[in-house]
Amino acid sequence: MLGCVDDLLLLPGMIWLAIRLIPAPVLQQCRDQADLWIKSSGGKPASRIGAVLVVAVWVGAGLALWQWLAA
Repeated sequence: MLGCVDDLLLLPGMIWLAIRLIPAPVLQQCRDQADLWIKSSGGKPASRIGAVLVVAVWVGAGLALWQWLAA
């Protein structure tokens, strides 16, 4: 149960705090660099291999759980 509370409350709060602690000029410079990179590369980065790996892990975990519950 604490893991769910952590994911729902603490994690977004800590991300918000981290962004608030970054100086405004640094944050703006990073955003400008990101916009320039997206315009020059033609889009946001994507990893098909990473997506396939995540799906494979979830399918494997689901099958393992099914086997464990069926036994």
